[in-house]
Amino acid sequence: MNTTTHLLYLGTAVCFVLGLHLMNSPATARRGNQLSAFGMAVAIALTVVVLVDDGTITATAAVVLAVGVLAGAMAGLVAARRVKMTAMPQLVSLFNAVGGGAAALIAFTDALPGAADEAISTTLTTFLDVLIGAITFSGSLVAAGKLAGVVPGRPLTFRGSRALNLLLALTALGAGVLYTARIGGLGTLGVLTGTALVIGVLMTLPIGGADMPVVISLLNACTGTAVAMAGFVIGSTPLIIAGALVGAAGGILTKLMAVAMNRSLLSIVAGGFGTGDEQTAPAIAATGTVRTVTADDAALQLAYAGKVVIVPGYGLAAAQAQHEVVELAQALTEHGADVSYGIHPVAGRMPGHMNVLLAEANAPYPQLKDLDEINPQFAATDVVLVVGANDVTNPAARRPGNAVSGMPILDVDKARSVIVVKRSLGHGYAGVDNELYTNPRTAMLFGDAKAVLTALIRELQAYVR
Repeated sequence: MNTTTHLLYLGTAVCFVLGLHLMNSPATARRGNQLSAFGMAVAIALTVVVLVDDGTITATAAVVLAVGVLAGAMAGLVAARRVKMTAMPQLVSLFNAVGGGAAALIAFTDALPGAADEAISTTLTTFLDVLIGAITFSGSLVAAGKLAGVVPGRPLTFRGSRALNLLLALTALGAGVLYTARIGGLGTLGVLTGTALVIGVLMTLPIGGADMPVVISLLNACTGTAVAMAGFVIGSTPLIIAGALVGAAGGILTKLMAVAMNRSLLSIVAGGFGTGDEQTAPAIAATGTVRTVTADDAALQLAYAGKVVIVPGYGLAAAQAQHEVVELAQALTEHGADVSYGIHPVAGRMPGHMNVLLAEANAPYPQLKDLDEINPQFAATDVVLVVGANDVTNPAARRPGNAVSGMPILDVDKARSVIVVKRSLGHGYAGVDNELYTNPRTAMLFGDAKAVLTALIRELQAYVR
């Protein structure tokens, strides 16, 4: 490659880094995505040109590659434009699967001529690429199935599963060591691939719904790592840089999400936390009386509130009520209320789910507050409107001895008044009752979030005229 090519590759790397930096804020995240996509498009086009120029592939093969790129781009574009916000987590999991699988295929294909004459550095990175990529591929497919309801969201285990996992891990490690030492060739690599695929399935099945946000981040980090390994296998600088960035960012995010749930990464991978989809049957066992209100009563409270905090949860996404909640917030703001959104790091089913949901509905970015920023404000809040959030508002987290103990929560119970919009009294992913619902300051407003918020907007308009 000449100097111009190296400089162009350096430019694509800069696009990746700057794009990732811009994703730190909802206000600039769209530009960050666009910049990163531009950098990747340039890197792909430049790679094809280089391969044709040095004779690695023929012009016909380049046309085949271009058709493949266009087909993949169109499939991704259609999937991204048609996906509902409630299905975004499973789409991300599918993208993780595609990335991990593609990285593993790169290494496997590169090894087809045989590894007899390959350097140890190449066979080692091939081993790591196939192992991580195959685990990510099958694990992400299972995660997507759990999120979509195709696979039960509860932890799935069987007798002897951990012993089997240990045996499979030792088999994969042994096959990888043999392949790295150039013993067995493609046969050994095939054993490694098959074992890794099974490990990915068995590793993800025991993980419950409550841990899904962390699992998505972890699998994303694995995808990036596999891509970086693929870059080392074929000597592609853009792949190494892009994969390393995704792997590092995903790893950091995984750690932050685990801290937000007060769970160790080891306990998450071991599985067993969460029951899957939210229960619809009444499930309150805590002592106390549940108080209900009508939309009219709730609108009256909101109309006279000086400070309102809205806490969105997965129920908001499931009802596709993001536009209604933003419209309600706008009406309250115009009426003179100080309105903000309290967003828990693990609200929804993937990191940043609620932020993206509200950004889609054009919620003002300054109103979006994370847990650390909003918690000190609850004591001075007149009304907290909880829409479809459950475990992240449960005061039981402050006490030991239950599934959510120690989990950082939104301190909504410290507000003067709390209104919870929810379909029923059912518990959330963690499978424990929410003590907030029996708090004397809490009123339950039952119903579909979209219908309830529409009713609140209508009633509020009657009060503010």
